[in-house]
Amino acid sequence: MTAHPANIPPFTDRSLLSTKAYGSGRHLVARQSLYQWQTPQHDLPGIIVNELAEVRGPIADVGCGNGKFVKRIREDRPDLAVVPMDVSPGIVGDIPEAVVADAQQLPIKDGSLGAALALHMLYHVEDQAQAVREMGRVLSPHGVAIVSTNSRTDKRELELLWSQSAGDVLGIPEGPARVQLSARFTFEEAPTVLGKVFTDIRTIPLPGVIAVTDAEPVVAHLASYEAWADRMGVPFRETVERARERVKETIRAEGAFRITCLGGILVCRGVRPTVRQHV
Repeated sequence: MTAHPANIPPFTDRSLLSTKAYGSGRHLVARQSLYQWQTPQHDLPGIIVNELAEVRGPIADVGCGNGKFVKRIREDRPDLAVVPMDVSPGIVGDIPEAVVADAQQLPIKDGSLGAALALHMLYHVEDQAQAVREMGRVLSPHGVAIVSTNSRTDKRELELLWSQSAGDVLGIPEGPARVQLSARFTFEEAPTVLGKVFTDIRTIPLPGVIAVTDAEPVVAHLASYEAWADRMGVPFRETVERARERVKETIRAEGAFRITCLGGILVCRGVRPTVRQHV
């Protein structure tokens, strides 16, 4: 098992995030790819581009990961100067003009951005309130912050699959829960955190159902949590393999394995005066 520094949660351990979790884009791609079987399909990069319609000036994609959103914005809005940022040098290595930076201390001048993006990443930040304040600090008076995350109810079928598979491996009715990345910053809780900095928060829920007729996309998704394997409380690989068997059994019996999804986007404007006073 891998030791983690004392008092640093595994979700926010910068060393772990920049090496095992996101040292490359492999695990992130595995999680992203599952959504190609979702209905309805949500064009997240397209939604972000639409929300940037009135934005002028530079923008930052904080925690840009493998650059999925950066690429689309650069294609559709070449007039916007996009600065990709992430704590992991490995994952941004192939993204032009990317900057290695921490969301809690952005290397950006006060009030200089038209928009700041934090897409499915704030749950990895140790001090989320500080990261949100930083977004407010770097935005121009009419700037917009766009944040995304998942609901606390998202993909519950995967949580049940994991606990049942873990129970099978351990020889008990139900095993430990798996690591849930977005549990630290859910769609339901996000407005409270963001509301400390922004006065106007608009939510865009994005529900859907994933239906797969092959176990491999689900297995790849579960296996992508390998960086946190020592926090699962079960033999990781054995549990993943047992999950494969369970998914195959469900597909044979029901024709598909279905996963109910709920994520969303939060569009934030109006930085509070108390934040501006420090800018």
